[in-house]
Amino acid sequence: MTSLEILCARCACHQTTCCQDTDIYLTQQDVARIEQHVGCSGFFEFRRPHDPVYLNEHDDPIWMEKVFRPDGSRRVLKHQPGGDCVFLGTRGCTLPAEVRPLVCRLYPYDYNAAGLKPEPASGCPRDLLAPGQSVFEAVGASAEAARRWHAMLYQELQLEPSEPASRRDHAEASGSTRQIGMPLETQAEQNSSGRYPLPRHAGDENWSDL
Repeated sequence: MTSLEILCARCACHQTTCCQDTDIYLTQQDVARIEQHVGCSGFFEFRRPHDPVYLNEHDDPIWMEKVFRPDGSRRVLKHQPGGDCVFLGTRGCTLPAEVRPLVCRLYPYDYNAAGLKPEPASGCPRDLLAPGQSVFEAVGASAEAARRWHAMLYQELQLEPSEPASRRDHAEASGSTRQIGMPLETQAEQNSSGRYPLPRHAGDENWSDL
């Protein structure tokens, strides 16, 4: 078992993962790549954010302009009834790496239009890391590959129609509520980017190993 499998499997027993209860944005080219691989469509929908943390993109106006439609919805992967990504199987993602959405390939890197940020997104459980180990090392994340995927993502975003709208308009359109038991202010402090929601820790739920 690789370090990636070990960390992700342990994460799945510890909290919700990046493949669960998460809104995964798709570019039009993401859709085309997945359709070519799976041979069908119907795996995505236009949906407003279920969590206001997705609206926290104040440092990336390109994202806000290109990703959100006037009604506050975005093109995202559908969920299975339990909240898992439609492509999440019993042993992890059922899509090959080169077909996965670009935002999935980039995770756990955080970023904006200017490039990759030095600190990872907050979703990965750092308490599961080995002493002195970084999140990037633990999941085998390649900065070179991430820079390539980042360039692809923003090139593909430029192909999206521009739908300028204020953050307040998006928030009102979303009809979202904050996470239970965690004030919205605390969420904003802990998660600098709205692309990845904060993890929800496992209580009585049983999470499947990846």
